[in-house]
Amino acid sequence: MSQHPGIFPTFFLSGFECSTFLWKEQGRRDLVAETQHREHALQDYGLLRSVGIGVAREGIPWPQVDRGGGRFDFAPIEPLIDALRQTQVLPVWDLCHYGYPDGCDPFSPGFVQRFADYCRAAAAHVCPRLHGPHCFTPINEITFWGFAGGEWGWMGPFGRDRATRERMRRVLCEAAIAGVRAIREVQPDARMLHVEPLIRVVPPADRPDLADEARREMEDDACFAWDVLYGRLHPELGGAPEVLDIVGTNCYSFGQMEYREQGPHMAMDPHDHRIAPLCEMLSMVWERYRRPMVIAETSGLGEGREDWLRDVMQESLAAVERGIELHGVCLFPGVDMPDWHTGEWLHNGLCDLVDEGGILRRVPCAPYIEELHRWQRLLRRATRLDADPFSDPVDLQDVIEAARRIKAQPDRDWH
Repeated sequence: MSQHPGIFPTFFLSGFECSTFLWKEQGRRDLVAETQHREHALQDYGLLRSVGIGVAREGIPWPQVDRGGGRFDFAPIEPLIDALRQTQVLPVWDLCHYGYPDGCDPFSPGFVQRFADYCRAAAAHVCPRLHGPHCFTPINEITFWGFAGGEWGWMGPFGRDRATRERMRRVLCEAAIAGVRAIREVQPDARMLHVEPLIRVVPPADRPDLADEARREMEDDACFAWDVLYGRLHPELGGAPEVLDIVGTNCYSFGQMEYREQGPHMAMDPHDHRIAPLCEMLSMVWERYRRPMVIAETSGLGEGREDWLRDVMQESLAAVERGIELHGVCLFPGVDMPDWHTGEWLHNGLCDLVDEGGILRRVPCAPYIEELHRWQRLLRRATRLDADPFSDPVDLQDVIEAARRIKAQPDRDWH
Protein backbone atom coordinates (compact mmCIF):
# COMPACT_ATOMS: atom_id res chain seq x y z
CA MET A 1 0.00 0.00 0.00
CA SER A 2 1.38 3.37 -1.04
CA GLN A 3 2.05 5.73 1.87
CA HIS A 4 1.77 8.82 -0.30
CA PRO A 5 0.27 7.92 -3.70
CA GLY A 6 1.33 9.98 -6.69
CA ILE A 7 -0.87 11.09 -9.56
CA PHE A 8 1.01 9.23 -12.29
CA PRO A 9 2.21 5.63 -12.71
CA THR A 10 5.85 6.75 -13.15
CA PHE A 11 7.74 9.67 -11.62
CA PHE A 12 9.52 10.47 -14.87
CA LEU A 13 7.41 11.65 -17.78
CA SER A 14 8.26 12.62 -21.32
CA GLY A 15 6.43 14.17 -24.25
CA PHE A 16 6.49 15.14 -27.90
CA GLU A 17 6.61 18.57 -29.50
CA CYS A 18 3.15 19.22 -30.96
CA SER A 19 2.94 22.92 -31.85
CA THR A 20 0.43 23.81 -34.58
CA PHE A 21 0.95 27.56 -34.64
CA LEU A 22 0.70 30.03 -37.48
CA TRP A 23 4.41 30.92 -37.57
CA LYS A 24 5.62 34.27 -38.86
CA GLU A 25 5.64 34.25 -42.68
CA GLN A 26 5.65 30.42 -42.89
CA GLY A 27 1.96 29.86 -42.27
CA ARG A 28 0.64 26.81 -40.43
CA ARG A 29 3.25 24.46 -38.98
CA ASP A 30 2.75 20.96 -37.59
CA LEU A 31 5.68 19.87 -35.44
CA VAL A 32 4.31 16.33 -35.13
CA ALA A 33 4.69 16.04 -38.91
CA GLU A 34 8.12 17.69 -38.85
CA THR A 35 9.41 15.10 -36.36
CA GLN A 36 7.44 12.22 -37.96
CA HIS A 37 6.05 11.31 -34.55
CA ARG A 38 2.71 10.21 -35.97
CA GLU A 39 4.36 7.65 -38.25
CA HIS A 40 6.75 6.48 -35.49
CA ALA A 41 4.33 6.63 -32.56
CA LEU A 42 4.63 2.94 -31.67
CA GLN A 43 8.43 3.14 -31.74
CA ASP A 44 8.44 6.42 -29.78
CA TYR A 45 6.21 5.11 -27.00
CA GLY A 46 8.10 1.83 -27.03
CA LEU A 47 11.27 3.75 -26.34
CA LEU A 48 9.65 5.42 -23.31
CA ARG A 49 8.57 2.03 -21.97
CA SER A 50 12.06 0.65 -22.46
CA VAL A 51 13.57 3.40 -20.28
CA GLY A 52 10.95 3.22 -17.52
CA ILE A 53 8.72 6.15 -18.54
CA GLY A 54 4.98 5.48 -18.57
CA VAL A 55 3.55 8.97 -19.12
CA ALA A 56 3.81 11.25 -22.17
CA ARG A 57 2.60 14.75 -22.85
CA GLU A 58 0.83 14.37 -26.18
CA GLY A 59 -1.05 16.76 -28.43
CA ILE A 60 -4.44 16.83 -30.08
CA PRO A 61 -4.12 19.29 -33.01
CA TRP A 62 -7.15 21.58 -32.65
CA PRO A 63 -6.63 23.16 -36.11
CA GLN A 64 -6.75 19.73 -37.75
CA VAL A 65 -9.65 18.09 -35.90
CA ASP A 66 -12.10 21.02 -35.68
CA ARG A 67 -14.06 21.13 -38.93
CA GLY A 68 -16.28 24.03 -37.84
CA GLY A 69 -19.97 24.08 -37.04
CA GLY A 70 -19.51 21.70 -34.12
CA ARG A 71 -18.04 18.95 -36.32
CA PHE A 72 -14.86 17.14 -35.30
CA ASP A 73 -12.66 14.56 -37.00
CA PHE A 74 -10.14 12.92 -34.67
CA ALA A 75 -8.53 10.79 -37.38
CA PRO A 76 -5.16 12.58 -36.97
CA ILE A 77 -4.73 11.13 -33.47
CA GLU A 78 -5.92 7.59 -34.16
CA PRO A 79 -2.33 6.36 -34.76
CA LEU A 80 -1.38 7.87 -31.39
CA ILE A 81 -4.30 6.30 -29.55
CA ASP A 82 -3.56 2.91 -31.07
CA ALA A 83 0.13 3.12 -30.10
CA LEU A 84 -0.69 4.40 -26.58
CA ARG A 85 -3.06 1.47 -26.10
CA GLN A 86 -0.50 -1.07 -27.31
CA THR A 87 2.31 0.27 -25.14
CA GLN A 88 0.15 1.20 -22.12
CA VAL A 89 1.66 4.67 -21.96
CA LEU A 90 -0.54 7.23 -20.23
CA PRO A 91 -1.09 10.48 -22.18
CA VAL A 92 -1.44 13.97 -20.78
CA TRP A 93 -3.45 15.49 -23.62
CA ASP A 94 -2.39 18.96 -24.70
CA LEU A 95 -5.48 20.41 -26.38
CA CYS A 96 -4.11 23.71 -27.68
CA HIS A 97 -0.40 24.11 -28.30
CA TYR A 98 -0.31 27.66 -29.69
CA GLY A 99 -2.63 26.78 -32.57
CA TYR A 100 -6.29 27.54 -33.30
CA PRO A 101 -8.33 26.64 -36.42
CA ASP A 102 -8.16 28.64 -39.63
CA GLY A 103 -10.80 31.33 -39.65
CA CYS A 104 -11.00 31.33 -35.85
CA ASP A 105 -10.22 34.61 -34.08
CA PRO A 106 -9.17 34.55 -30.39
CA PHE A 107 -10.83 37.94 -29.97
CA SER A 108 -14.15 36.96 -31.53
CA PRO A 109 -17.20 36.54 -29.24
CA GLY A 110 -17.52 32.82 -30.04
CA PHE A 111 -13.91 31.81 -29.37
CA VAL A 112 -14.35 30.64 -25.77
CA GLN A 113 -17.46 28.60 -26.55
CA ARG A 114 -15.86 27.03 -29.62
CA PHE A 115 -12.86 25.98 -27.55
CA ALA A 116 -15.08 24.54 -24.80
CA ASP A 117 -17.06 22.55 -27.38
CA TYR A 118 -13.83 21.17 -28.78
CA CYS A 119 -12.53 20.21 -25.31
CA ARG A 120 -15.77 18.40 -24.56
CA ALA A 121 -15.58 16.48 -27.85
CA ALA A 122 -11.90 15.64 -27.34
CA ALA A 123 -12.53 14.24 -23.86
CA ALA A 124 -15.48 12.22 -25.12
CA HIS A 125 -13.29 10.76 -27.84
CA VAL A 126 -10.15 9.83 -25.90
CA CYS A 127 -11.33 8.94 -22.39
CA PRO A 128 -13.29 5.77 -23.26
CA ARG A 129 -10.44 4.52 -25.42
CA LEU A 130 -7.58 4.62 -22.94
CA HIS A 131 -6.65 3.63 -19.40
CA GLY A 132 -6.93 6.42 -16.79
CA PRO A 133 -6.18 8.52 -14.87
CA HIS A 134 -7.20 11.01 -17.54
CA CYS A 135 -5.20 14.22 -17.59
CA PHE A 136 -5.35 17.29 -19.84
CA THR A 137 -3.55 20.55 -20.47
CA PRO A 138 -6.27 22.74 -21.99
CA ILE A 139 -3.98 25.54 -23.25
CA ASN A 140 -0.20 25.31 -23.17
CA GLU A 141 1.84 28.24 -21.83
CA ILE A 142 -0.79 30.97 -21.82
CA THR A 143 1.74 33.51 -20.55
CA PHE A 144 4.35 32.76 -23.22
CA TRP A 145 1.74 32.62 -25.99
CA GLY A 146 0.53 36.02 -24.84
CA PHE A 147 4.01 37.42 -25.46
CA ALA A 148 4.85 35.43 -28.62
CA GLY A 149 1.46 35.93 -30.25
CA GLY A 150 0.29 39.17 -28.68
CA GLU A 151 3.39 41.37 -28.39
CA TRP A 152 6.36 39.93 -30.30
CA GLY A 153 4.51 38.95 -33.49
CA TRP A 154 6.11 35.51 -33.74
CA MET A 155 2.90 33.49 -34.04
CA GLY A 156 -0.83 33.98 -34.53
CA PRO A 157 -2.59 36.30 -33.90
CA PHE A 158 0.58 38.36 -34.56
CA GLY A 159 -0.03 41.15 -32.07
CA ARG A 160 2.61 43.82 -31.61
CA ASP A 161 1.85 45.64 -28.38
CA ARG A 162 1.34 45.17 -24.66
CA ALA A 163 -2.39 45.83 -24.84
CA THR A 164 -2.88 42.96 -27.31
CA ARG A 165 -0.77 40.67 -25.13
CA GLU A 166 -2.83 41.45 -22.03
CA ARG A 167 -6.10 41.06 -23.92
CA MET A 168 -4.96 37.75 -25.37
CA ARG A 169 -3.79 36.20 -22.12
CA ARG A 170 -7.11 37.07 -20.47
CA VAL A 171 -9.19 35.44 -23.21
CA LEU A 172 -6.93 32.37 -23.18
CA CYS A 173 -7.48 32.06 -19.42
CA GLU A 174 -11.23 32.34 -19.92
CA ALA A 175 -11.10 29.66 -22.61
CA ALA A 176 -8.94 27.37 -20.46
CA ILE A 177 -11.39 27.60 -17.54
CA ALA A 178 -14.30 26.87 -19.88
CA GLY A 179 -12.31 23.94 -21.27
CA VAL A 180 -11.73 22.49 -17.79
CA ARG A 181 -15.44 22.58 -17.04
CA ALA A 182 -16.32 21.04 -20.41
CA ILE A 183 -13.85 18.18 -19.94
CA ARG A 184 -15.20 17.43 -16.48
CA GLU A 185 -18.74 17.26 -17.84
CA VAL A 186 -17.47 14.18 -19.71
CA GLN A 187 -14.93 12.89 -17.18
CA PRO A 188 -15.65 14.32 -13.71
CA ASP A 189 -12.40 13.01 -12.18
CA ALA A 190 -10.15 14.30 -14.99
CA ARG A 191 -6.99 16.00 -13.78
CA MET A 192 -5.65 19.25 -15.22
CA LEU A 193 -1.98 20.11 -15.70
CA HIS A 194 -1.61 23.84 -16.36
CA VAL A 195 1.82 24.54 -17.78
CA GLU A 196 3.72 27.84 -17.68
CA PRO A 197 7.40 28.81 -17.96
CA LEU A 198 9.29 29.10 -14.68
CA ILE A 199 11.30 32.30 -15.03
CA ARG A 200 13.47 34.76 -13.16
CA VAL A 201 13.96 38.31 -14.43
CA VAL A 202 16.53 40.73 -13.02
CA PRO A 203 17.34 44.35 -14.02
CA PRO A 204 20.50 45.10 -16.01
CA ALA A 205 23.47 45.79 -13.77
CA ASP A 206 23.58 49.40 -14.98
CA ARG A 207 19.81 49.94 -14.74
CA PRO A 208 18.73 49.41 -11.13
CA ASP A 209 15.81 51.72 -11.91
CA LEU A 210 14.23 48.80 -13.84
CA ALA A 211 14.05 46.58 -10.74
CA ASP A 212 10.30 47.09 -10.31
CA GLU A 213 9.61 46.27 -13.96
CA ALA A 214 11.74 43.11 -13.72
CA ARG A 215 10.01 42.02 -10.51
CA ARG A 216 6.58 42.68 -11.99
CA GLU A 217 7.33 40.51 -14.99
CA MET A 218 8.88 37.72 -12.89
CA GLU A 219 6.02 37.55 -10.40
CA ASP A 220 2.87 39.28 -11.66
CA ASP A 221 3.09 38.62 -15.41
CA ALA A 222 4.67 35.16 -15.20
CA CYS A 223 2.05 34.01 -12.68
CA PHE A 224 -0.94 35.73 -14.30
CA ALA A 225 -2.45 32.62 -15.89
CA TRP A 226 -1.96 30.48 -12.78
CA ASP A 227 -3.46 33.28 -10.65
CA VAL A 228 -6.56 33.50 -12.87
CA LEU A 229 -7.00 29.72 -13.03
CA TYR A 230 -6.64 29.57 -9.24
CA GLY A 231 -9.26 32.32 -8.81
CA ARG A 232 -6.90 34.88 -7.26
CA LEU A 233 -7.32 37.27 -10.22
CA HIS A 234 -10.47 37.88 -12.26
CA PRO A 235 -12.64 35.59 -10.12
CA GLU A 236 -15.57 36.42 -12.39
CA LEU A 237 -14.03 34.00 -14.93
CA GLY A 238 -14.58 31.05 -12.59
CA GLY A 239 -11.08 30.07 -11.54
CA ALA A 240 -10.62 27.97 -8.40
CA PRO A 241 -7.94 25.75 -6.84
CA GLU A 242 -9.57 22.65 -8.33
CA VAL A 243 -9.50 24.31 -11.76
CA LEU A 244 -5.79 25.05 -11.49
CA ASP A 245 -5.33 21.54 -10.08
CA ILE A 246 -1.71 20.56 -11.00
CA VAL A 247 0.90 23.28 -11.48
CA GLY A 248 3.29 22.49 -14.33
CA THR A 249 6.57 24.42 -14.49
CA ASN A 250 8.73 24.45 -17.61
CA CYS A 251 12.38 24.71 -16.55
CA TYR A 252 15.05 25.66 -19.07
CA SER A 253 18.43 27.38 -18.83
CA PHE A 254 17.14 30.41 -20.74
CA GLY A 255 14.41 30.95 -18.14
CA GLN A 256 16.69 33.22 -16.07
CA MET A 257 16.93 36.53 -17.89
CA GLU A 258 18.05 40.12 -17.76
CA TYR A 259 15.22 42.56 -18.36
CA ARG A 260 14.90 44.34 -21.72
CA GLU A 261 12.43 47.16 -22.24
CA GLN A 262 11.66 46.01 -25.80
CA GLY A 263 11.30 42.46 -27.10
CA PRO A 264 12.39 39.20 -25.43
CA HIS A 265 14.75 39.48 -22.49
CA MET A 266 18.39 38.36 -22.57
CA ALA A 267 19.18 34.93 -21.11
CA MET A 268 21.86 35.21 -18.42
CA ASP A 269 25.17 33.42 -18.63
CA PRO A 270 25.16 30.41 -16.27
CA HIS A 271 28.08 31.90 -14.34
CA ASP A 272 26.13 35.10 -13.63
CA HIS A 273 26.01 35.76 -9.88
CA ARG A 274 22.35 36.76 -10.24
CA ILE A 275 21.31 33.21 -11.19
CA ALA A 276 19.01 31.70 -8.55
CA PRO A 277 18.90 28.00 -7.61
CA LEU A 278 16.04 26.15 -9.27
CA CYS A 279 15.06 24.89 -5.82
CA GLU A 280 14.23 28.44 -4.73
CA MET A 281 12.18 29.12 -7.86
CA LEU A 282 10.16 25.93 -7.42
CA SER A 283 9.60 26.71 -3.76
CA MET A 284 8.27 30.19 -4.58
CA VAL A 285 5.62 28.69 -6.86
CA TRP A 286 4.72 26.08 -4.22
CA GLU A 287 4.23 28.74 -1.56
CA ARG A 288 2.01 30.76 -3.89
CA TYR A 289 -0.47 27.95 -4.70
CA ARG A 290 0.15 24.88 -2.51
CA ARG A 291 -1.03 22.64 -5.35
CA PRO A 292 0.55 19.41 -6.65
CA MET A 293 3.49 20.26 -8.89
CA VAL A 294 5.20 18.72 -11.91
CA ILE A 295 8.25 19.90 -13.80
CA ALA A 296 6.32 19.76 -17.06
CA GLU A 297 9.25 20.29 -19.44
CA THR A 298 12.99 20.29 -18.97
CA SER A 299 16.00 19.38 -21.09
CA GLY A 300 19.60 20.24 -21.74
CA LEU A 301 21.22 20.48 -25.15
CA GLY A 302 23.65 18.20 -26.94
CA GLU A 303 26.33 16.73 -24.72
CA GLY A 304 24.99 18.69 -21.76
CA ARG A 305 21.78 16.67 -21.45
CA GLU A 306 22.94 14.32 -18.69
CA ASP A 307 24.54 17.15 -16.70
CA TRP A 308 21.35 19.17 -16.96
CA LEU A 309 19.27 16.25 -15.70
CA ARG A 310 21.66 15.77 -12.79
CA ASP A 311 21.32 19.43 -11.80
CA VAL A 312 17.53 19.46 -12.19
CA MET A 313 17.14 16.37 -10.05
CA GLN A 314 19.41 17.66 -7.30
CA GLU A 315 17.49 20.94 -7.22
CA SER A 316 14.13 19.15 -7.38
CA LEU A 317 14.98 16.93 -4.43
CA ALA A 318 16.27 19.93 -2.50
CA ALA A 319 12.83 21.48 -3.11
CA VAL A 320 11.11 18.27 -1.98
CA GLU A 321 13.20 18.43 1.19
CA ARG A 322 11.74 21.91 1.70
CA GLY A 323 8.23 20.50 1.48
CA ILE A 324 6.98 20.93 -2.07
CA GLU A 325 4.68 18.18 -3.39
CA LEU A 326 6.44 17.15 -6.60
CA HIS A 327 4.68 14.46 -8.61
CA GLY A 328 7.07 14.12 -11.51
CA VAL A 329 9.74 15.43 -13.85
CA CYS A 330 9.03 15.49 -17.59
CA LEU A 331 12.07 14.98 -19.83
CA PHE A 332 10.87 16.89 -22.85
CA PRO A 333 10.97 16.07 -25.68
CA GLY A 334 11.17 12.33 -26.11
CA VAL A 335 12.60 12.77 -29.61
CA ASP A 336 14.50 15.75 -30.96
CA MET A 337 12.75 18.85 -32.27
CA PRO A 338 13.75 21.68 -34.61
CA ASP A 339 14.53 25.18 -33.42
CA TRP A 340 11.40 27.14 -34.34
CA HIS A 341 13.41 30.01 -35.79
CA THR A 342 16.26 28.28 -37.63
CA GLY A 343 14.92 24.78 -38.27
CA GLU A 344 18.14 23.23 -36.92
CA TRP A 345 17.80 20.17 -34.71
CA LEU A 346 18.22 21.12 -31.05
CA HIS A 347 19.56 17.74 -29.85
CA ASN A 348 17.54 17.99 -26.64
CA GLY A 349 15.57 14.74 -26.68
CA LEU A 350 16.01 11.26 -25.30
CA CYS A 351 16.57 10.42 -28.96
CA ASP A 352 18.26 12.42 -31.70
CA LEU A 353 16.78 12.35 -35.20
CA VAL A 354 18.92 11.42 -38.20
CA ASP A 355 17.55 11.96 -41.72
CA GLU A 356 18.02 8.84 -43.81
CA GLY A 357 16.44 9.41 -47.20
CA GLY A 358 13.54 11.38 -45.76
CA ILE A 359 12.95 9.00 -42.85
CA LEU A 360 13.93 10.34 -39.43
CA ARG A 361 15.74 7.53 -37.63
CA ARG A 362 15.59 7.60 -33.81
CA VAL A 363 19.05 7.43 -32.18
CA PRO A 364 18.91 7.17 -28.35
CA CYS A 365 21.22 9.47 -26.38
CA ALA A 366 22.94 6.84 -24.23
CA PRO A 367 24.57 9.12 -21.61
CA TYR A 368 21.28 10.95 -21.02
CA ILE A 369 19.36 7.69 -20.62
CA GLU A 370 21.99 6.27 -18.28
CA GLU A 371 21.70 9.35 -16.07
CA LEU A 372 17.91 8.85 -16.08
CA HIS A 373 18.42 5.26 -14.95
CA ARG A 374 20.72 6.40 -12.14
CA TRP A 375 17.99 8.64 -10.75
CA GLN A 376 15.34 5.99 -11.20
CA ARG A 377 17.40 3.64 -9.05
CA LEU A 378 17.93 6.35 -6.42
CA LEU A 379 14.16 6.92 -6.29
CA ARG A 380 13.42 3.18 -6.27
CA ARG A 381 11.72 3.44 -9.65
CA ALA A 382 11.76 0.83 -12.42
CA THR A 383 14.23 1.40 -15.23
CA ARG A 384 12.02 -0.55 -17.61
CA LEU A 385 8.23 -0.97 -17.42
CA ASP A 386 6.71 -4.39 -16.86
CA ALA A 387 3.56 -5.76 -18.50
CA ASP A 388 1.27 -3.71 -16.24
CA PRO A 389 2.79 -0.28 -15.48
CA PHE A 390 -0.34 0.75 -13.58
CA SER A 391 -0.04 -1.99 -10.96
CA ASP A 392 2.67 -0.24 -8.91
CA PRO A 393 2.00 3.52 -8.87
CA VAL A 394 4.53 6.02 -7.64
CA ASP A 395 4.80 6.27 -3.88
CA LEU A 396 5.91 9.85 -3.27
CA GLN A 397 7.27 8.72 0.08
CA ASP A 398 10.10 7.09 -1.90
CA VAL A 399 10.89 10.48 -3.43
CA ILE A 400 10.76 12.19 -0.02
CA GLU A 401 13.07 9.58 1.51
CA ALA A 402 15.51 9.89 -1.42
CA ALA A 403 15.62 13.64 -0.86
CA ARG A 404 16.47 13.03 2.80
CA ARG A 405 19.19 10.51 1.93
CA ILE A 406 20.83 12.62 -0.73
CA LYS A 407 20.61 15.85 1.27
CA ALA A 408 20.89 17.89 -1.93
CA GLN A 409 21.51 21.59 -1.39
CA PRO A 410 20.37 24.46 -3.61
CA ASP A 411 23.15 25.51 -5.98
CA ARG A 412 23.16 28.65 -8.13
CA ASP A 413 26.01 27.30 -10.31
CA TRP A 414 24.29 26.11 -13.51
CA HIS A 415 27.22 26.02 -15.89
